[in-house]
Amino acid sequence: MLITCPHCLTKNRVPNERATQDPVCGKCGQALLSGEVVELNDANFDAVVAGSELPVLVDFWAPWCGPCRQMAPQFAIAAQQLKGQVLLVKVNSDESPQLSQRFGIRSIPTLLQLQQGKELQRLSGALQAPQIVAWLR
Repeated sequence: MLITCPHCLTKNRVPNERATQDPVCGKCGQALLSGEVVELNDANFDAVVAGSELPVLVDFWAPWCGPCRQMAPQFAIAAQQLKGQVLLVKVNSDESPQLSQRFGIRSIPTLLQLQQGKELQRLSGALQAPQIVAWLR
């Protein structure tokens, strides 16, 4: 599968069976699927999301949003549980207004499941890690 490095934006080919084995970028050496949440913005979102053959779960959030801050640790736990299966990313809706407008984000937190840049489903409101994982499966 193809995975775009969120650090240097280089496309990497990773065999499916190695997705859970901590693959690294061939150019910069950074982890591709570390199980950590990746922060994206207007500048790098399309390269990373459209360039990944893995499903992507996007959390649109803002630092002033109480439910967003409450869900952040749960989102991180879900990222660990889904390591190598789904790429979990966060987009600060205040700092990335173009993405928020493009996806019609009206409330936060809002989760979008994307496959090669196309929206499959969305859900608004704070969730616990087990709910996030169950929603994706």
